[in-house]
Amino acid sequence: MTANSDKATAATDHRTGPWRDPTLAPEARADALIAAMTLQEKVSQLFGVWVGASDEGAEVAPFQHDMEEAVALDDLLPHGLGQLTRPFGTAPVDPAVGALSLSRTQERVAGANRFGIPALAHEECLAGFAAWGATAYPVPLSWGATFHPELIREMAAAIGRDMRSVGVHQGLAPVLDVVRDARWGRVEETIGEDPYLVGTVATAYVRGLESAGIVATLKHFAGYSASRAGRNLAPVGMGARERADIILTPFEMAVRESGVRSVMHAYTDTDGIPSAADGPLLTGLLRDTWGFEGTVVADYFGIAFLKTLHGVAGTFGEAAGAALGAGVDVELPTVSTFGSPLTDAIAKGLVPEALVDRAVRRVLVQKAQLGLLDAEWRPVPPVLAAAAEVEGRVGGSAGGDSEGLRGTVRLDTDENRALARRVAEQAVVLLRNDGTLPLTAEAAAGAPARIALIGPNADTPTAVLGCYAFPVHVGGQHPETPLGIELPTLYAACAAEFPDSEIVTARGADIDTPDTGGFGDAVELARGADLVIVALGDRAGLFGRGTSGEGCDAENLALPGVQQQLLDALLDAGTPVVVVLLAGRPYALGRAVHEAAAIVQSFFPGEEGTRAIASVLSGRTDPSGRLPVSVPRHPGSQPSTYLAARLGHSSEVSSVDPTPAFGFGHGLTYTAFEWSDLVVERGEASTEGEFALFCTVRNTGARAGTEVVQVYLHDPVASVVQPVQRLIGYVRLDLDPGRAARVRVTVPADLASFTGRDGHRIVEPGDLELRLSASSTDTRLTARVTLTGPVRTVDHTRRLHMGVATDLLTDAPQPRAH
Repeated sequence: MTANSDKATAATDHRTGPWRDPTLAPEARADALIAAMTLQEKVSQLFGVWVGASDEGAEVAPFQHDMEEAVALDDLLPHGLGQLTRPFGTAPVDPAVGALSLSRTQERVAGANRFGIPALAHEECLAGFAAWGATAYPVPLSWGATFHPELIREMAAAIGRDMRSVGVHQGLAPVLDVVRDARWGRVEETIGEDPYLVGTVATAYVRGLESAGIVATLKHFAGYSASRAGRNLAPVGMGARERADIILTPFEMAVRESGVRSVMHAYTDTDGIPSAADGPLLTGLLRDTWGFEGTVVADYFGIAFLKTLHGVAGTFGEAAGAALGAGVDVELPTVSTFGSPLTDAIAKGLVPEALVDRAVRRVLVQKAQLGLLDAEWRPVPPVLAAAAEVEGRVGGSAGGDSEGLRGTVRLDTDENRALARRVAEQAVVLLRNDGTLPLTAEAAAGAPARIALIGPNADTPTAVLGCYAFPVHVGGQHPETPLGIELPTLYAACAAEFPDSEIVTARGADIDTPDTGGFGDAVELARGADLVIVALGDRAGLFGRGTSGEGCDAENLALPGVQQQLLDALLDAGTPVVVVLLAGRPYALGRAVHEAAAIVQSFFPGEEGTRAIASVLSGRTDPSGRLPVSVPRHPGSQPSTYLAARLGHSSEVSSVDPTPAFGFGHGLTYTAFEWSDLVVERGEASTEGEFALFCTVRNTGARAGTEVVQVYLHDPVASVVQPVQRLIGYVRLDLDPGRAARVRVTVPADLASFTGRDGHRIVEPGDLELRLSASSTDTRLTARVTLTGPVRTVDHTRRLHMGVATDLLTDAPQPRAH
């Protein structure tokens, strides 16, 4: 009999001890608990079980899925349980009843193990809490389009509060993958194609989620979005500099600045090394260099994939040892390799038990931080704590006591919807406008008498939802269940926005079928209308069930199905055409780039998205979104982003032109801005100094509007090839007509750093350009500056942001240097 077995049999009461004392440091509590645990008890804290809450309020039931056999909770729970996987996100369940089900399960989990330790419950929250009846916010690509991190922080805090209220502890978001190929199906889940934009917005999201007490999870670490040909889970082929300067940069920012407490490894391998078994990445860089102290969790089934997909492990025990040794702490979504394969490998001396101790300490520290080890911990979540007789209900059976709770918890409040509306409004991007927009809403002001609203997304409620929104992600498998939230179609939103216009509609075509049979009716409606609004784009889905989403990769960036042909037919009809896109990725739009009256781009804008779009069309809301990804001119020009070196741009030696139709950062408004009076206050600095410059931006139009000042750095001569330019900062300016603001930026030399030939990040002396721009293709003012002194090596403590100060001016006086 082992010493740990002796401890287990000799113990009579382990529900009291120093690990229960909240006055002690979480680390001390974890150490005391580990000293009292058997190997099996420690290992049991390192995996989750995929469950679904009961819609009758009973305990959760293990979820049977394709990848693994269902587990037997009765066999697992006496040893404890690390996590409960997606109790609300597995099947539709009333939120209050689901909270009751989770409470009863937590009581069972804690009651079954010697130490009274409950499980940590996690959920998806990529575009809102992925639960039935919860608010469906815009997808992350829309977050990037706002260029407004503080708004995204506010949204994340609201999401986190809803999750915490029903007993959830961890959210599997945000995604920090930088778009490298827009054919990849998961582009909708990303924030954009620029690492600085991704990093700032994702960091804000983490801060919001963590402020609500939810453990945020950075994913996917690292390189998932750089898969070859944009194919999901394909190998990643990139050099060390691309990985360091583009892929890793947002993760570094979030780890340093956000307070994030969890990271999820990527599925992919980079140059033959799977992320789940990459010790230099998960331990050397993430922990030893960046100082991350939280937990590293597996992407679902990712550890088993070391054997089944990557072929770097011959057995599941070897896979468990490789992942644990690299730095993965928790296996999700359910127990597989970290179960008996791991304990057997330890018994054979193939995996050191010290690796288990290292991982379980991180898990238990986090549980202590969440209050799950406190003597006063109770299984009742906040939304049920105020309910009468809730203590009795939690311990009861699944009888009628749950019926009184049904409908009492609302996860889609008026406040949430208002916030979702604000994000959606600020994410709408006006790509083109010949003056047709804004439309007027009232007949007296000249509203179109007859509007033909045409297209597959014109009257489809779910056209606003991404792949991980609950009605798509889970609800699609339960067609008998109501959506749980109000999803006004674009037709309904336009009918409300333009009450004096007659709106006629035709589908014209489906999203992705070759059927052109509806073209005739659509063109006839178009010819008889004063204006055509054509709603095109994607249908979100999983693994081929949609045109955008996980596993829904595209061969090229032509609009799916026959939508381009429909668009061309409508352009030929002779009536002005306004193109509205509800999509998960950017698409080439052919003739419409030059011939459409206007083009309005939205990226799955959530439950309030159609109302936001309609308000932009009418002019009630001024468009302020900017492109987080470039819109291609040609469908076959991928992979291509604005972050390309000179050889990545158009040239005379290639017949493929990657020049975008609309570049990263582009977005029009209903007013005009004049940029002037550039003053370089400090144009020469040492390699450890900073530059300072300022300019004036004035709204010269008749309407209030938002300008986004984007600062790009161009390094004309460097020791390694650099992108022609890269974003190093931005600021949103909201200006009334005639008002001006003076924008002052200080740019530290650290922002000119890059990974040099020897693998170290350096700042080199030389001439640079700081481009103050309205987009990556629209430079307004250029400051030529010089770095002097020796080459300087910098590390993860370098400065990541420029300083920004804005002063609102009354008469826009000429600025002068100090």
